[in-house]
Amino acid sequence: MGNEKRIIFDPFCLDLASEQLWKGSQAIKLRPKAFAVLDHLLGRPGQLVTKDDLLNAVWPGTFVSDAVLKVAIRQLREALDDDPRSPRFIETAHRRGYRFIGQIAHDDQGPAAALLPSVESVLDPLPAPVDLSLTVVGRDKALSRLQSWLKRIRSGERQLVFVTGEAGIGKTALVDLFARSIASQTGIRVGRGQCLAQYGTGEAYLPVLEAIGQLCREQGQAVVEVLRAHAPMWLLQMPSLVSAADRQLLGREVLGATRERMLREMGEALEVLTAERPLVLILEDLHWSDYSTLDLISYLARKRRPAQLMLIGTFRTVELIVSGHPLKAVKQELLAKQQCQELPLEYLSEPAVARYLAVRFPAHTFPPALARLIHERTEGHPLFMVNVVDYLLAERLLRQDKENWTLAVAVENVELGVPDSIKQIIEKQLDHLDGSEQRTLEAASVAGAEFSSPAVVAALEEDRTAVEARCDELARRRQFLQHVGVHVLPDGEAVSRYSFTHALYRKVLYERASTSRRVQLHRRIAERGEVLFGERAKEIAGELAMHFEQGADYKQAARYFQLAADTAVRRFAYREAVALSRHGLELLLQLPESPERDSQELSLQLTLGVPLIATEGYASPHVGKAYLRARELFRQSGDNPAISEVLWGLWTFHIVSGQLAIARKIGEEFLSLAERLPYPGLKMWAHMVMEITFLHMGSFAAAMEHFEKAFALYNPERHVDDAFFYALNPGVAMRCFAAWALWFLGEPEQSLHRIQEALKLARDLSEPHGLAHAHLFVAILHQLRREARMALVHAEVVLAIAKEHGLVMYEAMANVVQGWAVLEQGRPVVATEQMRQGLAALEASGTELVSPHYMGLLSEALARAQAPDEGLRVLEKARVLAQSNGERYYEAELYRLKGELILAKAQAVARPEAVTLDGPGIAARAEAFFEQSLQIARNQKARAWELRTALSLARLYQRQRKREKARTLLAGIYEQFTEGFDTVDLQEAKRLLEELSQSRRPKVSLG
Repeated sequence: MGNEKRIIFDPFCLDLASEQLWKGSQAIKLRPKAFAVLDHLLGRPGQLVTKDDLLNAVWPGTFVSDAVLKVAIRQLREALDDDPRSPRFIETAHRRGYRFIGQIAHDDQGPAAALLPSVESVLDPLPAPVDLSLTVVGRDKALSRLQSWLKRIRSGERQLVFVTGEAGIGKTALVDLFARSIASQTGIRVGRGQCLAQYGTGEAYLPVLEAIGQLCREQGQAVVEVLRAHAPMWLLQMPSLVSAADRQLLGREVLGATRERMLREMGEALEVLTAERPLVLILEDLHWSDYSTLDLISYLARKRRPAQLMLIGTFRTVELIVSGHPLKAVKQELLAKQQCQELPLEYLSEPAVARYLAVRFPAHTFPPALARLIHERTEGHPLFMVNVVDYLLAERLLRQDKENWTLAVAVENVELGVPDSIKQIIEKQLDHLDGSEQRTLEAASVAGAEFSSPAVVAALEEDRTAVEARCDELARRRQFLQHVGVHVLPDGEAVSRYSFTHALYRKVLYERASTSRRVQLHRRIAERGEVLFGERAKEIAGELAMHFEQGADYKQAARYFQLAADTAVRRFAYREAVALSRHGLELLLQLPESPERDSQELSLQLTLGVPLIATEGYASPHVGKAYLRARELFRQSGDNPAISEVLWGLWTFHIVSGQLAIARKIGEEFLSLAERLPYPGLKMWAHMVMEITFLHMGSFAAAMEHFEKAFALYNPERHVDDAFFYALNPGVAMRCFAAWALWFLGEPEQSLHRIQEALKLARDLSEPHGLAHAHLFVAILHQLRREARMALVHAEVVLAIAKEHGLVMYEAMANVVQGWAVLEQGRPVVATEQMRQGLAALEASGTELVSPHYMGLLSEALARAQAPDEGLRVLEKARVLAQSNGERYYEAELYRLKGELILAKAQAVARPEAVTLDGPGIAARAEAFFEQSLQIARNQKARAWELRTALSLARLYQRQRKREKARTLLAGIYEQFTEGFDTVDLQEAKRLLEELSQSRRPKVSLG
């Protein structure tokens, strides 16, 4: 085709530079692949072009079936108004290929140039009677603003634009026109996705996945490769784009992925995609958006790195206000930070209505009063306006006489005949269709706002060819339906996908059908969907759940809601997972009691538990309720593999709530069942439960015994997905608790080794709970070792993770540890306030676990802030709480701290030496508490606590001049250690022993 920029085949012109097809001054919408097929055929006029040739030319390096090519040819015939039975342009060679048979006139600068107006001057194309894109008349300013924002992305300035207004105001028509206007701007990619009312907030990332999937299919392998390199988690969510073998590889690559990683991956992928070529992402109907999509929009808006990215979101303002959808808060926050633009659309003016009539009916002779009448009746509402005009056409009140359009009756007679509501107008339009077309549209309305042809075929139970032909014809005429692309089924077959030209059309059609008819159609669609997708039905779980629910098959609906919730958990879309699980549980209540129903409910309660833990915390009453109900259901149903998740969830709730006696009983039951039942992983989890329980009870040696047994059963590959079912990876959790136990037992080097293993695994898995858990345990271990700098470093990491992912319990705990580090920096007042805030947040979350430990740290801060009396009150409260809960791992330290605070209080009111002279008073009381602490530590075999208390008691003896008693006590404990001599406590013990030993040496006289 050389350097030619245009190919003319009367009455069409193909503009190769702008990749646009024109019919006179009318731009004809073509999808990129259809355009490429037409270009290839026009380059070989009169020649037979085989299917293989077309597939290799248009879809290079990609395996697609002939069905995809058929869809592209069908789209071309619709655009060219070419009848395949008597073609003027594209002739089919049966089973072989196609040839272009039209007359071509090549012209680079000739008359065709006059037929191609600039983008800025193009009005919407003259449509078939129901083409809503005409409503962009009167939107010149809005289009101009979009164009001005588009220019900014060329310099790397991201743009987020919200196009807002009520239903039918013309949001979609405006973005359609904008998308067509930039098609001529070389290199700009456009991806579109739509939120659907039937999924609501449940289907995580639905419009984004649709938009990115469209880019992959239309732009070829290059986009897929970018996703493979930078966003493998997202590519894994689009199984039709990768082979089964690739899915397995990707699955291994994304093990331990997180919500944070989902956002980061898409952010990086979009930056790579827009490095050389701008990208416009259009997400429609965000008032039905899921929460995860909103998270991504906020994330992309907040990023400051340059990107040639424009994201356009449309939504209905009224729906947002009425529903309380979180998009309202997101938009307000972004507007306040000047990170987005809002483009509200208003009703059309009377001149705009007149212009609409002029564009739609060239050379008409309508009286001016007609535009005024239409504006008064519709108030300039674009959708109502279009439908009023369509009604006038259908009633033959607007007629074409030779070349002119005329009004067949007087204007006053028109006013009497126009229906009062848009619903009535739509009903009138439907009455002009034959019975088969009405049935097809009725089934389509049940299939959804967007649907594939097999869904309508399944609903009607009619011949597939006939149903598809009706859908194609309605879409060609743009009567209620329009083509929106191709959908590839699991077997590789490509089928047409359609949508309603406006949601109101679907609503009217759906409400026309009787309730019993809708139930029947929904159920047929769901059952056929199951058959078509087979083992891959989980990929469309949200869609199947909706159809089964509307089809009154609540058992199947609940099953698919659970599968959809499981998918949401794996996308770290926890709020969506909670909503989906709860909806499934509500449906089960409508079923009669049966063992099968109980089994389904058990699965849903367990699926609900993990996202509840993520959003509300382990000790949340809702978490407890979910796992208590799961326990009840398990007892009714008998033994099954879910027992591990049931008992773990129940045990977690009780132990974090501070109910250690109950937690221990659950742990013992766990262990007993593990000895009897052969379920994989059950014994490992049972021993880990006992490890953690014994540690908090102060039985450190027993905790280590269970750790060794659990660790021997742990398999990294087998348990890599456990975080999705237990909220934590066992390889991380068991090592963290073992590290603590080893420190208490006086093995600080082994303790560090275990905690470093846990931290490495958590980083490798990159799972938010696991990372927060590991860093928190490292921070607390350094606090126990009295290493403030390292404790602060890791506490700050926990705070960052917890704030990003809403991990309330971890944030509260990290605040206390950070407060202790601040205390060690010499700022007791600041430290006290921060510790109080952390403890208050823990209490608010229902968490009592480790509270005695943290209250002990607070008492130290109060003592240094010259408030020893308050510190003693806090210590007493901690001691009572530890005894009532049975949490004794910090008990020895609480008694030691009480002795220290008694001495500190005395020193605050008297000379330092007064304490040593007090005889049976203050010193004796402090000594008694130190002795009690020593006894507890010895009973627990906790050499770390024993050493620290021995230091306190030895210093007291030293001040009382009982140096030998002090040396004997301290030396006996110090000599038991075989490692960790660089730790603070052991170094202090060594120095004190040296001081006490020097005082024993006899003085030597030299004279």
